[in-house]
Amino acid sequence: MIEQLFGSKTRVKLLKLFYGNPNRAFYVREITRKIDEQINSVRRELSNLLSVGIITSDNTNNKLYYEVNQKYEYYEPLLTIFGTKKNIKIDKEQEDDELFDDEEFKALGHVDLVAFMGILTRDLNAPVDVFIIGSVNNNAVDKYIAGLENDEGKDLRYAVMKLEDFKYRMQIRDKFIAQIINAKKQILIDNKNLMTAKK
Repeated sequence: MIEQLFGSKTRVKLLKLFYGNPNRAFYVREITRKIDEQINSVRRELSNLLSVGIITSDNTNNKLYYEVNQKYEYYEPLLTIFGTKKNIKIDKEQEDDELFDDEEFKALGHVDLVAFMGILTRDLNAPVDVFIIGSVNNNAVDKYIAGLENDEGKDLRYAVMKLEDFKYRMQIRDKFIAQIINAKKQILIDNKNLMTAKK
């Protein structure tokens, strides 16, 4: 049904990928792997989305990256449709192929915040690639990061901090926390609005 409305299954998968991961940029081969579609079909739909203004492209390190255009006039309505994990499945038998899910986070322990930044958002000034706040199981976090590194094909830097330590370091205007707040990031969980009001 939703594919008929938006023209093609590949286009719907791309919209789910981009709106499900704002502030993330992807290159073509990475996209084809994540949405499991043929590269020619992906290239054609990327060209369509670029021409309309739904996504933007940028060349970094001789790779062409694509990400959702948050200034697009219909960004918010499309985000409502495609930006949540509760939206319509592309196929009945297909599960969300996302980099995260609630069950995965529950396995970590009590999590207040998870944010992607650094190489995951192409922000070279960010001090880490994954930042987690909460009372978590370190072994579970190591396992989660290892899985994420496997999915991304990259080594990731990460930091874990207890909520009270984060609040204290905020009060003393800690340099590391300032870099985290100012980094381009994708917020996955923010149960206490620690970052949503921030840049």
